[in-house]
Amino acid sequence: MAINENLCCFFYSFLTGTAVMAKFGSIDYPHNRYNPLLDEWILVCPHRSKRPWMGKIEKKEDHQNQSNETAAGEKLNALSPGGIRANGIQNPLYNSTYVFDNDFPALIDTECPDNLNIDNNNDDSQLFRVQPARGRCRVMCFHPSSRLSLPLMSIDEILAVINAWIGELLKLGPIYRWVQIFENKGAIMGCSNPHPHCQIWASHFLPNIPRKKDQQQRNYFEKYGRAMLWDYVQKELSNEERIVIRNEHWLALVPFWATWPFETMLLPYHRSIQRLNDINEMEKKSLASIMKGLLTIYDNLFEISFPYSMGWHGAPTGPEYFDSKQSHWILHAVYYPPLLRSATIKKFMVGYELCAQSQRDITPEKAAEILRQQNPNKHYKT
Repeated sequence: MAINENLCCFFYSFLTGTAVMAKFGSIDYPHNRYNPLLDEWILVCPHRSKRPWMGKIEKKEDHQNQSNETAAGEKLNALSPGGIRANGIQNPLYNSTYVFDNDFPALIDTECPDNLNIDNNNDDSQLFRVQPARGRCRVMCFHPSSRLSLPLMSIDEILAVINAWIGELLKLGPIYRWVQIFENKGAIMGCSNPHPHCQIWASHFLPNIPRKKDQQQRNYFEKYGRAMLWDYVQKELSNEERIVIRNEHWLALVPFWATWPFETMLLPYHRSIQRLNDINEMEKKSLASIMKGLLTIYDNLFEISFPYSMGWHGAPTGPEYFDSKQSHWILHAVYYPPLLRSATIKKFMVGYELCAQSQRDITPEKAAEILRQQNPNKHYKT
């Protein structure tokens, strides 16, 4: 009982800022942690990390980025310079980043058909609601080589990716309410092509997760007069137990409420930044540097091309918001790697997680400690 009481006291002090944060790395007892960004609780069960694993073992090469692909094979890649995509279009011989409209987009920006106009006077209208989902889907190749992932690219090459992201945001942001930049890396994450690339889905609607984050951060700002993530990152700096890597402008940490084993959040800590297009030249260069360092840490952990899904979250855009300062927002990237204990054992979100509540075994503090032990400056392949 004493352990539970101590935990509750800590959580209260953490969320209200009325006491100094305690160290969490030594806790070996099941407990819930609150995610204020999503208004959800995460079940943490550190004692479960000792259980033997008798589940599925992945083949190590299944989620490799195929960085040993031959030059001849690279020419056959549909995303390579000069490659021919499934619709017959040939890529230009690009030598940096390359962005194009997705050949098979999930969202299209044409007018919706009449049968999507739901009669709101119908008695069932609140149970069977439909809205048009219009938008635009883009693909961005990071580099002309299919054999290079982001941590193996130079700072200048990563900087070109960041500038391309900003260019797309400036192009799409004035039109669409949400511009989601995301990367799925590795076959285990559903990536259908090993060429280093990301996707950009711009929509006229605000998707579920950004909508929750927007509302939660707005509520916090209205109550305290400060951005939630600004307060959060300052508290993390005073403790550093969950910080993985930092430089003069940015830091990456395992969030207090992390769900995935080695989940991280990348965000600024020196000033309040709402969107990618708000960062200056020095901040771009330091962002490229910390991205390279964080992803090198990931790759070094199990000495593989580390799989993950990542995405950028910033203030909503569109005609209503793009030119206004959304002070309740702090720009951040989230990285969700699936691997748990090794290159061949992944975390499964099933059963209790799908039916009740997200759960993790290893504590965020232990995960951060393990990641900090990796060298961010030297990739295991170099």
